[in-house]
Amino acid sequence: MKKLILSCLMLLFAFAAVAQEKAATEKGPQITFQETEYNFGDIQQGDKVEHIFTFKNTGTAPLILSNVLTTCGCTAPEWPKDPVAPGKTAQIKITFNSAGKMGKQNKVITIVSNATNAQERVALVGNILPKQNADLQ
Repeated sequence: MKKLILSCLMLLFAFAAVAQEKAATEKGPQITFQETEYNFGDIQQGDKVEHIFTFKNTGTAPLILSNVLTTCGCTAPEWPKDPVAPGKTAQIKITFNSAGKMGKQNKVITIVSNATNAQERVALVGNILPKQNADLQ
């Protein structure tokens, strides 16, 4: 019985090693972000926030971003349309307009590409405070 259990464990470890090696040598583009969330803190209603998410193609083939999707019209993306070569970095600029928004915000941006990790997500988070009236001074 011990030999059977030992044989099964050895077989399991062999499969795990092969799977890990395959993942490590998988060819193709790979998108890796420096950060996946930006907290803009407290802002006043109507303020605009811009943030740049920097990413690197850590894969072995050119990376092509086909789309950058936002959760609402208050968030606008700008992304590179040209392929990003292996080892190179690029940026996605996100602009958030807080007009008409209040309270805690979590704006998720989905990046669609030809990478082995075809969909990645980044987020803008923060808090919208009521607009202060300058006439009350």
